[in-house]
Amino acid sequence: MHLRPLVLLAVLGLPQCARGQYTATYNPSNLPLKTEVDQLGTNQCGDGHSQESMCQNAYVNSVDDFAHTQCLWGPPYGGANSTIGETEPIVVAWCTKSGHGTRLIPDGTINGAHFVQTPDLVQVTGVGDLTGLNIPAGDTGGELDPHGADGTGNPKGGLVFGSSFGQTMQYHEWTNFMAHDEFCIRACRDGPNAPVICNHLWDVMGCHWNLPGNYDPGTFTSCDADSGEPMGVYGSSTWPPEAQHSGTNTPAPHPAPSSSSCTLADRDINEHAIFWKHRDGSEKFLNRVEGGWATGPDINQVEQPFACWRSSFHT
Repeated sequence: MHLRPLVLLAVLGLPQCARGQYTATYNPSNLPLKTEVDQLGTNQCGDGHSQESMCQNAYVNSVDDFAHTQCLWGPPYGGANSTIGETEPIVVAWCTKSGHGTRLIPDGTINGAHFVQTPDLVQVTGVGDLTGLNIPAGDTGGELDPHGADGTGNPKGGLVFGSSFGQTMQYHEWTNFMAHDEFCIRACRDGPNAPVICNHLWDVMGCHWNLPGNYDPGTFTSCDADSGEPMGVYGSSTWPPEAQHSGTNTPAPHPAPSSSSCTLADRDINEHAIFWKHRDGSEKFLNRVEGGWATGPDINQVEQPFACWRSSFHT
């Protein structure tokens, strides 16, 4: 893999967005009730799940990792005034697996999801009917990040964790766009480049401009990838974030970085099974059963029950 070098923050002279030491680092096994003043939800979420949960802890992991949780942010209520723009300070976590005290992503929500991991970040892009996450039909969405207008985040107190780089850790820098039919989320490892490659300042430009990647419906992939170019940075120049509101002279998005070692999941024709090809060439058949998945060679052997990406997928 040939990694394209990232230009350091100081050289770029980017707008000041999260500098220096972070004020706190949290362990998901020992969280306070709340991590910000005026936080509507909670970070002390317990286990299990509830569709009324106000948990504001999200997890970003590979879509082919059935042992871990994958989450998206969504409004805590539906109906009037529930667009992402109106609810961004109070969105809650919707996840694929029970056990973290969050809401569960309903069956049939996601019809395409694509995970990439680079040395610097993890990213998931995809499409589906996200109205099941209380996002109104037709809502073109908005951007969520750990800073927000006042430094307390959108959502306020929202934390993101993941285990793609080893032990479960907090991602201090992340950016997420949610709309009624599309989503993308990127979480960056701590380091001097994290605020650059997880920048949140081009918040009206949407998924494809900020987080180029695979948005194809009907497939579910997991790949290694190059880190690529930071959004908004073109050589030694940075497109001013305030220029995005003019609607003119918008630079093209960077191409999606090259990827490799991809894993592909294919849904069986009966729509209740998954045929999974792993990176090592091995194959696994997963059959949807009540409360979990049965896996070969003994298809009657049920793995520990959980809701996961597959139970949220449809084609």
